[in-house]
Amino acid sequence: MPTHSVSAHHVRAVLLGAERRGVAVTPLLARAGLPSTLADEPRARVPAEQFGQLVRMLWATLDDELIGFGGAPSKVGTFAMMAHVAVHGSRDLREALRRCQAFYSLFPAGPRFRLVEPATGEAGEPDEARMEFDVSAYDDPLHFGAESTVLVAHRFAGWLIRRRIGLRRVEFAHPEPRHAGEYALLFGAPRVFGAGRTAAVFDRADLDEPVLRDAAALEVFLRRAPVDVLVCADYGTTATGRVRHLIGRALPAGPVPTPEQLADRLSVSPQTLRRQLAAEGTTYQRLRDQVRRDHAIAELAGGRVSIERLSRQLGFSEPSAFHRAFRRWTGETPRAYQARPRGDAADVGVVGRGERFVGRGEVVVGRGERFVGRGEVVEGRGERFDGRGQSRRGRGQQP
Repeated sequence: MPTHSVSAHHVRAVLLGAERRGVAVTPLLARAGLPSTLADEPRARVPAEQFGQLVRMLWATLDDELIGFGGAPSKVGTFAMMAHVAVHGSRDLREALRRCQAFYSLFPAGPRFRLVEPATGEAGEPDEARMEFDVSAYDDPLHFGAESTVLVAHRFAGWLIRRRIGLRRVEFAHPEPRHAGEYALLFGAPRVFGAGRTAAVFDRADLDEPVLRDAAALEVFLRRAPVDVLVCADYGTTATGRVRHLIGRALPAGPVPTPEQLADRLSVSPQTLRRQLAAEGTTYQRLRDQVRRDHAIAELAGGRVSIERLSRQLGFSEPSAFHRAFRRWTGETPRAYQARPRGDAADVGVVGRGERFVGRGEVVVGRGERFVGRGEVVEGRGERFDGRGQSRRGRGQQP
């Protein structure tokens, strides 16, 4: 399975809400195993799991699932409750999304969206549907709030019906940002900037698909959040996804398949594959570099392999060629990246007092309660949780 990474831009974006509220971000970065100098490295990338840990810490610290971008906080646990409403009793995706729409309309923070199916004579194609999002109240200069709102809605909808929903396009009210190149990886569809509304557009027929998830599946989904939603794309129904999968599966044994080999495995001509990738806004070379980059970052962060061996695994003729490529991808050398100081990535942080989501969609109240990932609640000042749901004894914990 391909390993995914996240750009330093998105790390800076999620930290913005915490900084606005006077929260010191350096300790959060350290607990996620990320360097405090990340903000000064515009081309740097970080492993997906560490980004997910950072987002979970921000949820806990701010008690806000919109991490400071919405017009008002969306308390931790709101998404879990909405997900239960969608899973229990929804016959098809249409009904599930309308339930989500009604649920979020009850809260001032939103995120507000509506499902639109053009009727005969209305604007829009009759065979397409739209999820339109009102992000006008977002204080979102780096656009992470808008991006993540669309991304979470799209990925959650696909999760409900057990397959990826192919997007016809995504539309954003904001102008094209500097990091627009990331959108192809996030959405796998044509992008429109400066649109009248922020929206995800897909086939109307997808709304008739039955909801195939239950409470047990939802528990696992919520425990993994946000990594599987914000980061791990499943593009099995697109040329981009199939090519990424085939390249990623070849590593680390290698070699990386050529365009001709990929086309043969996908039962299309090389020219057809090239046209399909171009229609999705990418190329073989770009996908190959993305997969090799993510694999290199994961291996270097884990310290599992020498740089010389890694360069051979990735198909470089010599280590110097790998050094040049890695510097182009991240702005630093492989050795410098490998030598970065790492915090205790498992020690995700302390959850403050008040209401907290505890993994099964339940909400508990009371000072000193902590989220530990599998729905257990423990008490005692200084309690911490890690990414596997195991509590770690901290200062003042009851024996």
